Amino acid sequence: MPYVKPADLVTAMIDAGRSKVFLTTRETLVRAFMGGAILALAAAFAVTVSVRTENPLAGAILFPIGFILLYLMGFDLLTGVFTLVPLAWLNREPGVTWPAMLRNWGLVFVGNFAGAFLVAVLMAIYFTYGFSTEPDAVGQAIGTIGEGRTVGYADHGAAGMLTLFVRGVLCNWMVSTGVAAAMISKSVMGKAITMWMPIMLFFYMGFEHSIVNMFLFPSGLLLGGDFTVADYLLWNEIPTVVGNLVGGFTFVGLTLYLAHGRRAGAAAAPPAAAASSDSDREKELVH
Repeated sequence: MPYVKPADLVTAMIDAGRSKVFLTTRETLVRAFMGGAILALAAAFAVTVSVRTENPLAGAILFPIGFILLYLMGFDLLTGVFTLVPLAWLNREPGVTWPAMLRNWGLVFVGNFAGAFLVAVLMAIYFTYGFSTEPDAVGQAIGTIGEGRTVGYADHGAAGMLTLFVRGVLCNWMVSTGVAAAMISKSVMGKAITMWMPIMLFFYMGFEHSIVNMFLFPSGLLLGGDFTVADYLLWNEIPTVVGNLVGGFTFVGLTLYLAHGRRAGAAAAPPAAAASSDSDREKELVH
C-alpha cells in the first residue's frame, strides 16, 4: 500500500483545508449534512450492537465503519475542518481568512446538526414504532446516555465541566488523527485501516464528539431522557465543540505543521531554486 511521507501529508492537509474554504454554500452544507447523517447512523448501529451483545467493545470495533464511509465519499465533519482549515490559514494560503474560516465552520456545524437530527428523528420512530410504544432496550440506553453525559457532568459542577472539556479535547485528538491518517495512504484499504484505529479508541473510551452528540442527545430527548435542551447545550454540546477545536488543531494539525511543515516547504525549494538558476544561465547565454 503506497505510503505518503509526513512532509507530503502536511501539504495534503493544507491543500484540503484551503479547498474547503472555497466550496460553495450548497456544497459545504450537502457534504456536512451527509457527514452528520452517516456518522449518526454509525452511532445508532454501535449502540445497538453494544446493547444487544452486552459488549461495548463490539460496538466500538464496528463504529468506525460510518466514519470511513463518509470520508471515502468526501463528506465533512466539524471535527475534521477544525483541524484542516486552520492549517491553510496558518500557512497563509491566499483567500483563507478568519471570516472565511468561521463561515466554513458555521456551515459545517449547521449541516452536521441537520443530518444528525434527521437520523435522530428517524431512529426514534424506528425504536418506538412511530411513537406508539415505549422505546426498546436500545432506545432506553440512548436516553440514559443523554442523561449521564449532561446532568451527570452538571452534578460535579466545575470539575464536571473540566472533565467534559478534556474528553472533547481527547476525542478530536483521536478523530483528527484519523482524518490525517486517511491521507497517509492512497489505497482504500490503507485509508480504512489507518482511520479505524483512532476512531475505535475514541468511541470505546467514551470521549465527547460533537457530531455524535448531535444524534445521541436529540435522540435521548425524543426517547424520554430526563434532561433538557439547555442541559444538552450547556453541559455537553458547547463545551464539547470547544474541546474538539482545541484537541484537533493543537494536537494534530499544529503539531504536524510544526514538525513537518517547514520540511514540506524546503522540499519544494530546490526545484524552484534550480529553475531560477537555469533561467539565469539562459539570460547569460542570450547576452
